[in-house]
Amino acid sequence: MNSRIPSTAGLRVLIALAERGSTVAAADAVNLSQSAVSKQLSKLEASVGQRLFVRHTSGLQLSEAGQIYLEQAKIALKALEDAALRVARLSSDPDVLRLHLLPILGDRWLLPRFARFAERYPSIDVQFTSFETPGQAEPDAAFRYGAPPWRGQAADYLFGADVALVGAPEYISRVGGLEVLDDIGRFTLLEHPQTPNCWQNLRAALALSAEAPEPRHYVRFGFYTLVIRAAIAGQGLALIPRELIVRELASGDLINPGGLGFESPNCYWFTRPADRTPRRALNLFHDWLMEEITRRE
Repeated sequence: MNSRIPSTAGLRVLIALAERGSTVAAADAVNLSQSAVSKQLSKLEASVGQRLFVRHTSGLQLSEAGQIYLEQAKIALKALEDAALRVARLSSDPDVLRLHLLPILGDRWLLPRFARFAERYPSIDVQFTSFETPGQAEPDAAFRYGAPPWRGQAADYLFGADVALVGAPEYISRVGGLEVLDDIGRFTLLEHPQTPNCWQNLRAALALSAEAPEPRHYVRFGFYTLVIRAAIAGQGLALIPRELIVRELASGDLINPGGLGFESPNCYWFTRPADRTPRRALNLFHDWLMEEITRRE
């Protein structure tokens, strides 16, 4: 039976061949010679007892047996990688904390406050990464935007439900004022296409009729930080979670005319694996984070 269990090297070669279609391209992907890739494939097919690829002039294509093995190979390798990370974490430095951080939350909320954590716990090495960072170890916890539940994650609400329609006072005055929502037809609306804080959400929250006016124009930015900066610069109105712009509202750089806004089901959350006993560093950071949420500045 053991002779029919493929090696992890063979499974990696199988995945690389399926994705790239040739032994030359697969060799580059798995850092082996072309000859070594061919040998691994031969061993794998011998252990399976069937051809895993069909050779065509256009390249290698998976056979039916290959497709079955490919699906399970991905699952098996992912399980082994997860196990290796969890085992490594048993002997890892208890004062190292890896956190996935959303750029807008870090820029506008967390990092201005983080010095207080660093001063309180100078021995804890916090390493921030983003969800787009490739090749990073699995984080101890993550900041997320959306609506729970997330499978396998315990979630603590941070903020974000209170979304306000804001703009620079000079811009609002120049366009003619915003006394009632019908005035929106004179204004440009700034949006980030990957967040649901948009005009349609405000319409739905306020139960506006189909005849209600639309914004005069839309400008969309790929980064939420740019939406806020553009609003401060007087380029349009924006729908922003109030906690991200506390200082701008207090200083008058942005105003929320008429208190217009809505309660969003999509918010900022701090999530941790529910099936893992948190280490000391994570417990300390979590407790500090909950303190900061209740702090009024």
